[in-house]
Amino acid sequence: MAEKRKYAKKHCKYSELKLEFIDYKDIKLLKHTLSERFKIMPRRLTGNSKSAQDMVSLAIKRARHMALIPYIVDRKNPVVDSLQD
Repeated sequence: MAEKRKYAKKHCKYSELKLEFIDYKDIKLLKHTLSERFKIMPRRLTGNSKSAQDMVSLAIKRARHMALIPYIVDRKNPVVDSLQD
């Protein structure tokens, strides 16, 4: 029988920082949960808690609406990392 692989437990970055609210204007903090194509990464990959993931998704959606984060990235003309500071 094959052995199960043991992975390190992922911890919620936002719970460790003890944040009660995630602001949509803090792009550096939101960048942790975005993929290279600016999609929201799932909880199983980021290790976020349920409440933190809900706050992050709401903040990212608000940031997209305010044009701080792009909705989509074109494959032919990729966005040069505009979120670098």
